[in-house]
Amino acid sequence: MSSLYRIAFAAALASLPVPQAGAETLAAINPAGEKLYKSACVVCHASGVANAPRLGDKQAWSPFIAQGTDALLATVLKGKGAMPPRGGSAADESTLRAAVEFMMAASR
Repeated sequence: MSSLYRIAFAAALASLPVPQAGAETLAAINPAGEKLYKSACVVCHASGVANAPRLGDKQAWSPFIAQGTDALLATVLKGKGAMPPRGGSAADESTLRAAVEFMMAASR
């Protein structure tokens, strides 16, 4: 997939509304998590590409949420399956944690 296509795809997906009031509340508290989600994570987690759990899908997220934030962040830092380390982002660890927390809150 070309970089231009990825950028256009990410921009289109970023305009989609984020489900769940919990995500909106968390975004208001820590907007960095929502911002990173919309700039990087959305590419796979909005559509479920490569078996990525879709944002807001309680059933798909439940085993990840049960592991806790620290375990999920460790997975993000290392990468898993088609997800590259750090989700392909250059964000610092605290911003990655904010994105993980944002996605978990949106999927409870």
